[in-house]
Amino acid sequence: MPAEFIKLYEENPDPVKIRQIVKSLRDGAVVIYPTDTVYGMGCDITNQRAVERICKIKGINPRKHNFSIICADLSNISQFTRVISKQVFKMMKKALPGPFTFILPASNQVPKILHSKKKTLGIRVPNHNVPRMLVEELGYPILTTSIHDEDEVVEYSTDPELIFEKYQHLVDVVIDGGYGQNVASTVLDCTGDEVEVLREGLGQLEELE
Repeated sequence: MPAEFIKLYEENPDPVKIRQIVKSLRDGAVVIYPTDTVYGMGCDITNQRAVERICKIKGINPRKHNFSIICADLSNISQFTRVISKQVFKMMKKALPGPFTFILPASNQVPKILHSKKKTLGIRVPNHNVPRMLVEELGYPILTTSIHDEDEVVEYSTDPELIFEKYQHLVDVVIDGGYGQNVASTVLDCTGDEVEVLREGLGQLEELE
């Protein structure tokens, strides 16, 4: 059976549709959704089978891959990460919600399947109502991984209808939030003494200085 194709507007996402999608997430669904950068694929982080499905779809080895999660805000980040410096927290407060991924030491609260050898976790709080409302309704963060395009010129898929065509038999829900960006988030490694830029993306570091 093909995935559901659900239209949700960023400005005023329909709460009935949000609850419908969250019910699917609780049942182990894999969902593709818009963010403030590129489209992402995710699931409830507490559902091991759903995480395994994403790893299979993406060809990921969970023991070697550095996972990222979407949180609704900064309030529950301390649950999933170990102690972070005041400097990093200050940066996060300034940057989020926004197009940044912060790599932080993972706490023991993070499900074991998400623990890579490095024991780190990427934290995203996108400036987009749809994924944040999904997380708020679910009560847990959702796993997030970018939807890549096979085109050699365009790295990320931006057209939700084309994404649906490609993934309709692999995932359970595709959310149409309009055209996405084709530039991913800026990734900042905050696990060392200095913050290191692992990937230049949509987020501008100058904004945080």
